[in-house]
Amino acid sequence: MSLTYIQALYFAPFVIPICLWTAWQDMKIMKITNITVLVLLGVFLAIGLLPLELNEYGWRLAQAGIALVIAFIMTAIGAIGGGDAKFVAAAAAFIAPGDWIFIGLLFCATMLVTTVGLRLIRRTAITKLAPDWKCWTTGIVFPMGVALGATLALYMVLGLTQTTA
Repeated sequence: MSLTYIQALYFAPFVIPICLWTAWQDMKIMKITNITVLVLLGVFLAIGLLPLELNEYGWRLAQAGIALVIAFIMTAIGAIGGGDAKFVAAAAAFIAPGDWIFIGLLFCATMLVTTVGLRLIRRTAITKLAPDWKCWTTGIVFPMGVALGATLALYMVLGLTQTTA
């Protein structure tokens, strides 16, 4: 992994709670709100220069812009929702340039686990703990914020396991 321990140490305390909020919010209302995405991007803008050199900071902002364009094309063709697209763009700033294949594989794994997990939960009494959550009644629509948030949070946790040698 290219994400360093120091980078994860700076980002994780802020990013992980936002990822958890994103997953909860997407399950409850089936939306990732603009304020959530702006807070995530704001964390990168405010803290990013502490663990990153200026040129890497700039490249990561460029990654976010590229991700935004690609994600909005996916939104335009109906592949993902607008909130998902904005979250992907904001999250892209936190991904080290050498980790894109890894993050893609991690996303596939979290998407599989969360999809199966939520489908199983929908069939149990657990849904009665949060009966007003829209994700229980949307049919085949999946709250992608769960998988997106889990992917970024796991990436940060894995970054914290990197050695500093």
